Amino acid sequence: MPSRHPRPLTIRNPMQKLLRRRRSPRRSLTGRRRMRRRGRRWMRCFGGFRRPLLASASTMSSSRETPRPARKLIEAEVVDLIRSAATVQDLARAATVANARLRRLELFDSVCITLDAGPPELPGTANVVIEVVEAANRIDGSVGCFSKPEARSWSVEGSLRFKNNFGYGDIWDVSGAYGWGQSSEISIGVALPRFRSIPTPLTARASLSSHDWLKFSSYKERLIGLSFGLLSTMCHDLSYNLTWRNLTDPSQVASKSIRTQLGHNLLSALRYTYTIDQRDSHLRPTKGYAFVSTSQVGGLWGSKALRFFRQEFDIRSAVPFGFYNAALNAGISAGVIIPLGRGFLESPSSVPERFFLGGHSSPVCSLGSLTPLLGFKTRGVGPTELRRFVPSESVTDESAASPGQDYLGGDFAVSAFADVSFDLPLKLFRDAGIHGHAFLNAGNLTTLSESEFRNLSFSEFGRTFRSSAGVGIIVPTKLFRMEINYCYILKQFERDRGESGIQFSFSSPM
Repeated sequence: MPSRHPRPLTIRNPMQKLLRRRRSPRRSLTGRRRMRRRGRRWMRCFGGFRRPLLASASTMSSSRETPRPARKLIEAEVVDLIRSAATVQDLARAATVANARLRRLELFDSVCITLDAGPPELPGTANVVIEVVEAANRIDGSVGCFSKPEARSWSVEGSLRFKNNFGYGDIWDVSGAYGWGQSSEISIGVALPRFRSIPTPLTARASLSSHDWLKFSSYKERLIGLSFGLLSTMCHDLSYNLTWRNLTDPSQVASKSIRTQLGHNLLSALRYTYTIDQRDSHLRPTKGYAFVSTSQVGGLWGSKALRFFRQEFDIRSAVPFGFYNAALNAGISAGVIIPLGRGFLESPSSVPERFFLGGHSSPVCSLGSLTPLLGFKTRGVGPTELRRFVPSESVTDESAASPGQDYLGGDFAVSAFADVSFDLPLKLFRDAGIHGHAFLNAGNLTTLSESEFRNLSFSEFGRTFRSSAGVGIIVPTKLFRMEINYCYILKQFERDRGESGIQFSFSSPM
């Protein structure tokens, strides 16, 4: 049974051993003199201000015996922050930031930081008391069922997390996803908020996945990968990925461009992401802006065909109207991929790394990637190539006479959207968060590799933009986020797979 009164844990500091040596062994200290001596320790630790504000005591309490690694984790998160406080206002702000940091670890049910004046005999000091209650349940999980109507597929996704097993704030998670007829994945990972003297969080993940793109591009993709998070801050994220990829064509009808890339490849890539997100919500923003830049260098070692540089930009802005909680969300995103190595101008880029447009996901919620093109099916826009003709034993087989097209994606892509969200008149809908929106989407992509950049004309690229518009209702719940949209195709070309009508979409509520 945990103790009813939590055991106080004093944050240690570098001056402790030195002060112990100076302590006189001839006389014992009373409780008041111990507090005074403790105050001197923290005065030594926090001193150096013109008008010093010094912490005379800083303790931590927990609902049960806190392992020493966990105590070190808390100290590493808050001590330097509190030391930097020079005034009462600075100390209050530092306590607020420290509280947010400790809650972000997801290890505690409650965090309470109390600021109090120091003892009378130590003017200009303050007591900082940190009380944390460790999470009663160190295991949590989630499960959900999501749909991709444009691909006529459903998926079940779930995850299980184990928190703080070794006392370092470590979070172990096992996640899996199974999609009928398209994709499946299982992975295991660990995240450490701090490890020894390394100030940045560290993550590692191993995954096994498969994706079925036979309907769209005549290949199946199987991946075995390792990923390592090297740097993670509020704005910066740096990771390294090592993936063994296998592309196969069970149907044996793939186009020539797809057949040349079948087989095994080793992808070694370094990925850097810079993010600024000042929006008030990532599901329904009403004000603020966001910017994401993602750079990826592939082929650090391995197959020449997988050496490339990939760059993406995504800019968003939300402007409130001031009535019916209405707001305009607008954004533009762009991406380019360039093969690297000798003769890169004539080399093809890797098809799985190219950009594809289409899909029914919400453009507002897809920060960091090309915005979906509502009304068009997955991989339903862009360059195509005729599939291989396979003679059939049946003369009347129409599928043999019309083998279809493989969608190859693009090396350069641009997409944009405008979305106006608003509350519905009924109070019942407003209380449930159900709201309406009207949207306009546009996008285009083209090929640059294999000397195709010589044929690029920006006027022609702008003229061939695909576009769609529509209205819909968004129903958020704790289990999923449902969108019911009516899409009208404004512009498409002969081989595009766009269709006007009512479309449904189910996605994660997070």
